[in-house]
Parts: sequence; C-alpha cells; structure tokens
Amino acid sequence: MKTRAMRPDLEVTFRKGRAFAAYLYLAPAKGVRVARSSERAHGLVVDYATDGEPLGIEIIAPSRVELEELNAILRELHAEELATKDLAPLIAARA
Repeated sequence: MKTRAMRPDLEVTFRKGRAFAAYLYLAPAKGVRVARSSERAHGLVVDYATDGEPLGIEIIAPSRVELEELNAILRELHAEELATKDLAPLIAARA
C-alpha cells in the first residue's frame, strides 16, 4: 500500500440544517470508482478502489464520530491524521 501524501479533505452534507452524512476524501476521486467497502465501528465505512487503495471514509453518523477512532483508521491506511480543527464542521453541526 502506498503512503498518502494528500491531506484528507472533508465534505459534509446537511439536511434541514443538520449534518446528515460526511465523506473524508483520501485520494483524488477523478475517474476512480469504489470497488469495495469495509464497514468499521460507529458508522465509519472505508471505500477502496479496484487496486486496493483507500479512496475515502464514509461517515454515516456524523454526530457520533470520534477523532480518535477516525485517526486510528487513518493510521491503518497510512494517511495523514486529523486534528480537532479538521472536524470543525462536524463539531459545529452537533451544537
């Protein structure tokens, strides 16, 4: 597995003013399709390309996501870990 040089990019989807879902992009998704997904704890799902490279992490339950759990998965995937400020949109959505 390659080491990710790209900083993860967080996209949050809101419905009726509340965070409904989020996606943490680990690799540019241009022209790449998800080949398989691996469900993780607390509503986190890792998407992989056909070559096995992780593309991103689906955050199905944004109100329950914990930085430590997310960073544990990022370490496993050899991706850059996040700081609390990186989850600011999700933290703000909880209020």
